Amino acid sequence: MVFRAIIFLCLLNLFALGAQKIEVYAKDFYLDEKNETSVLTGDVEVKKGKDVLNSQKLVIYMKNKQPVKYIATKDAKFKIMMKDKTYHGSGDEFVYNVAKDTYEINGNAKITEIQTKKELIGDKIIVDRKNMTYRVVSKDKKPAKFVFEVKE
Repeated sequence: MVFRAIIFLCLLNLFALGAQKIEVYAKDFYLDEKNETSVLTGDVEVKKGKDVLNSQKLVIYMKNKQPVKYIATKDAKFKIMMKDKTYHGSGDEFVYNVAKDTYEINGNAKITEIQTKKELIGDKIIVDRKNMTYRVVSKDKKPAKFVFEVKE
């Protein structure tokens, strides 16, 4: 029988960031305490407040039993809230650096601001939540793309 595994109460400390609760679901969960890594596979979902990350594989790197980096691959998609705006995004790889509070989307990167339909598209998009900055990088002579509407 295929089912979602809920991380046991004793493991919740691994995913605690401040006082905010993080919920992690997956079909398979592997924890390597010695190397401080967790590998989740199969319909992975991570919820932190209103932010949601979905993928088929997620690797969580920890230091002193606290997460420092999340790397989601295989159909990585997310929804994040910043300054009362909702962003949906996707890419081949999604990296969240906890200390820097930055998101990096690598390969077929796309972010859409839901309220305004603005889009960022490129090979790599870096979002710095602390500084509210965005960087779009493209390779192989393909342009980065920014799509928005202008009221006239």
